[in-house]
Amino acid sequence: MQLAHADPSLIDSPQALRRLLATLGLVVLGNSSMYVVSVVLPAVQTEFGIGRASASLPYTLMMVCLGLGGLWTGRLADRHGLMPVLWLGALAVFGGFMGASLSGSIWAFGLAHAVMGFIGGSATFAPLLADTALWWNRRRGIAVAVCASGNYVAGAVWPPIVQYGVDSIGWRPTYMVLGSICGVGMLALSLRMRQRPPAIPASAAVGANRAAPDRARPFGLAPNHAMALLCLAGIACCVAMAMPQVHIVAYCTDLGFGAAQGAQMLSLMLACGIVSRLVFGLICDRIGGIRTLLLGSALQGIALVLFLPYDGLVPLYVISGLFGLFQGGIVPTYAIIVREYFPPGQASVRVGGVIMATLVGMALGGWLSGWIFDATGSYHAAFLNGIGWNLLNLSITGWLYLRVRRERAAPRMP
Repeated sequence: MQLAHADPSLIDSPQALRRLLATLGLVVLGNSSMYVVSVVLPAVQTEFGIGRASASLPYTLMMVCLGLGGLWTGRLADRHGLMPVLWLGALAVFGGFMGASLSGSIWAFGLAHAVMGFIGGSATFAPLLADTALWWNRRRGIAVAVCASGNYVAGAVWPPIVQYGVDSIGWRPTYMVLGSICGVGMLALSLRMRQRPPAIPASAAVGANRAAPDRARPFGLAPNHAMALLCLAGIACCVAMAMPQVHIVAYCTDLGFGAAQGAQMLSLMLACGIVSRLVFGLICDRIGGIRTLLLGSALQGIALVLFLPYDGLVPLYVISGLFGLFQGGIVPTYAIIVREYFPPGQASVRVGGVIMATLVGMALGGWLSGWIFDATGSYHAAFLNGIGWNLLNLSITGWLYLRVRRERAAPRMP
């Protein structure tokens, strides 16, 4: 991120805190479409007369475009600052919801969500994560977690509201109202983001209790090789993560519990994800990013396994809450790992790249789970597919952690 001549005393300051609160609100509003599309999925499927995989297509398009858009909006923010990018995002969110509400086919509905992802959601995720990391030093982990938790605040707040709107006035008018609220709110909050972030010295990029890693060779690997492994790990964990997040409403409908119960489970899952992100942020400040990622991956795998034997209403509520607590802190941990192991000057591009990989994983996982459901007639195989991808993430993360341990144990040349 391009840095202006800001006062270094602004780092960890009350102004940084006020900016963080504005950032949280922007993420809540800008990422609303990521979760409400799951709520309207059954209604859209019925109205357009399509299969579950086709109904999952808008989510897939949105998440792919969200990842790709993060690279583009990140570069715009580097050049012009955050405020103009957030203005574009607000217009895209407003226009996307309006376009989706007027769509006459699943393709038009999907295109509207792609626009919201590419410009709207992307403006309020990866660029804000990178910006937040530059305003904080001593509490960078928890600050990035607060920023990222806005994504799950959106998931906790909007699904039950949208489900009520769908039941009361239909999904199309609900989308119009939501687009107006989010678009205007984003424009107002963007006025708080005028100032460029101060630079954090490279020597302060890691915690005081941890030795600085060799940034020329992250994990003892060539930088691009290390980045490729992180991206593959991000894809794998988020393919697994997408199964419950995208399909829990449809899963509950198939089990006979109704869409309203599924929306409540999704809200509970993402509310617990907020707690998870804050707790994982504190853990990152204590033990570092790679250990925290390894912990989150293992816990997410346990939660996915629990979905297999239990399909009662009460167990599903409990497991949804546990899943949110276990997986919520995973994605922002990648941003912390980039800040710990790569040169600070590459933070914006590399954070955008790894976040793009996680969003591609969410997109692939959302569509793949629907395709598996259409092929098998149940979600059992889709849960098994998610567990397999989670094992891939666990393997990569564990291998990188072992390399870090060997690097620290090896004697350094004077």
